[in-house]
Amino acid sequence: MADISTIGSNPQVSKVPDPATAMNTVQTTLDKFLTAANVEAVYGPPVSQGENVVIPAAEVLSVVGFGLGMGGGSQSSTEAENTGGSGGGGGGGGRVLARPVAAIIMSSTSVRVEPIVDVTKIVLAVFTTLGFMTAMLTRMNKPGRPPKLDV
Repeated sequence: MADISTIGSNPQVSKVPDPATAMNTVQTTLDKFLTAANVEAVYGPPVSQGENVVIPAAEVLSVVGFGLGMGGGSQSSTEAENTGGSGGGGGGGGRVLARPVAAIIMSSTSVRVEPIVDVTKIVLAVFTTLGFMTAMLTRMNKPGRPPKLDV
């Protein structure tokens, strides 16, 4: 796609980036991230142990972000030497996180769902909460400036 502009009597042709190319890149990347959040990623293959069948279950979190930009301008202060230019660019990134959350145990008589407890996560949450509580109590008990009285 080209943009034809006339400055004075000299026609200038500058290339304008095609937004369809950038959108195709975004669509391709999003498709790759969405394939990570399918049923096969959440439920693992069944494992048979005697007459029991165990199916692992996981939590899958897919995070993605993008930014695109285009612009144009001139680099000369005089109109005779004005050379218009344009450019564009983009970037993105993401991450897919998965963690086990349960095991589904099926036997000939019953079906049970056994949660998988992450002790490290619980301990970190407790220490974080205690840290915030200590900081707030310290701040609340700290003597402050006396209030100003307007006389």
